[in-house]
Amino acid sequence: MTTPIRIAGRPVGPGHAPYVIAELSGNHNRSLERALAIVDAAAEAGADACKLQTYRGDTITLDHDGPEFTIQGGLWDGRKLFELYEEAHTPWEWHEALFRRGRERGITVFSSPFDPTAVDLLESLGAPAYKIASPELVDLPLIRLVAATGKPVIMSTGMGTPDEIEEAVAAAREGGCRDLVLLHCVSAYPAPVEASNLRTLGDLATRFGLPVGLSDHTMGTTVAVAAVALGACVVEKHFTLARADGGVDSAFSLEPAELRALVRDTRDAALALGEIDYRGDAERATVQFRRSLYVVRDVPRGTTLTAADVRSIRPSNGMHTRWYDAVLGRAAARDLKRGEPLAFEMVEGLEPPEKDSP
Repeated sequence: MTTPIRIAGRPVGPGHAPYVIAELSGNHNRSLERALAIVDAAAEAGADACKLQTYRGDTITLDHDGPEFTIQGGLWDGRKLFELYEEAHTPWEWHEALFRRGRERGITVFSSPFDPTAVDLLESLGAPAYKIASPELVDLPLIRLVAATGKPVIMSTGMGTPDEIEEAVAAAREGGCRDLVLLHCVSAYPAPVEASNLRTLGDLATRFGLPVGLSDHTMGTTVAVAAVALGACVVEKHFTLARADGGVDSAFSLEPAELRALVRDTRDAALALGEIDYRGDAERATVQFRRSLYVVRDVPRGTTLTAADVRSIRPSNGMHTRWYDAVLGRAAARDLKRGEPLAFEMVEGLEPPEKDSP
């Protein structure tokens, strides 16, 4: 089992409740008040963290008209990268207020940086952790820089090959990162449920010996709950106040009631995993209602016992039903009364074993 890490004092990893991250992304719709309200709503829903994205259009791409700078297909078909990122970015002057609101509401706020100046800003605000977004998995210098802060790093692996993930993990280790989590991710917006391939979680954990989780772009909460059942200790979902309000990421974002359900259901899923136990404490009160051997009519001493005298019925106070065939054809050792639980000493010539499990 991998060793848990800590983010702002909260243990994250196997054996602990899933760490739920509400991704603000561009769902602020260019309003600081809306962004603050999203932090509030994430806290009220029970999320552990609200995550920002720290970039500007000119730190993540170029303002260029070339075809490779225009999105082809999907949710943002025809949009220029620069214009989309300018619309979606969280203004840097908002960050301090968002971090402060998180502290006030008891929810951790951290971010995905996309260049060195973003790391500098986040360090100045005391960011407790960092996220490496899937497209930046191949930005090894950025990963090393983030790792050098000494903060925990959560890294999404969308679009990454095993070799690229291995390079990214190595870069994080080279930079000094000790606390690292890998998130399985399908970089499609929204992602089809059937493309989730959640069995990848186990392979990620085995290959790299790290805590794993899911950055989930599917609609709804089902995939996230299933991921926890398969070992995910972190779940990240985009979050908005209302999809009807629009916004660059709203179409595949959860609303407050859905996030509340996600927190509840993923934690229940983690609790349900429990441990290997074939008869748990919760069953002990009902064991008495299992079947066992009972005398079902009055039987005089010395009478040969038949199926009319002894039956397997509820409750479980009598001999185990495994002795049924051995009892039949033997004589009653004393007078037997209807409703008595059958015991070894009531049957002639039947010796009890040293231990007969119930």
